[in-house]
Amino acid sequence: MTEEMTIIGEEAYRAAKELLDAAGPAQGEILVVGCSTSEVAGAGIGTFSSPELAEVVFGGVYQAAQEAGVYLAAQCCEHLNRALILEKEAALRYGYEIVNVVPQPKAGGSFATAAYKAFENPAAVEHIKAHVGIDIGDTLIGMHLRDVAVPVRIRTGEIGDAHVVCARTRPKFIGGGRAIYDENSM
Repeated sequence: MTEEMTIIGEEAYRAAKELLDAAGPAQGEILVVGCSTSEVAGAGIGTFSSPELAEVVFGGVYQAAQEAGVYLAAQCCEHLNRALILEKEAALRYGYEIVNVVPQPKAGGSFATAAYKAFENPAAVEHIKAHVGIDIGDTLIGMHLRDVAVPVRIRTGEIGDAHVVCARTRPKFIGGGRAIYDENSM
């Protein structure tokens, strides 16, 4: 592995670890990740899909997710309508309907393909409501987060040349001015 690839893997791990440490998801919650390897490589989104780069980025993020005890969901590209790849156990636990598709670098994206290859029992689903998320290269993961997303600022602002944005979610506040809220859920 080249020195540059090693650095990118370390950046991916560091970004995921920073988010998970800051957001504090519970064991078994879901981290959604969208990743453009084209952007990581410094090219325009969708123009330079790289399976090798995807494996490095995925490896770093997956290591941090496993250490935190959370499921990882990999967002596919728009050619698969931004479906997600996750462990079948997670899909069943959360009641997500499993669909039949196997991502490829040019139809699903290299990151989702790396996830499909690495997971013990991969499954594809069309919709989730993740608890935390990392968007690597402006891939628009918001549709896969729970309703109230809160930005999380981390020190690792880029992975390779890709812009990184992170979020956690929280329960909705309901009830108006007289309502009392649980401070632990903010």
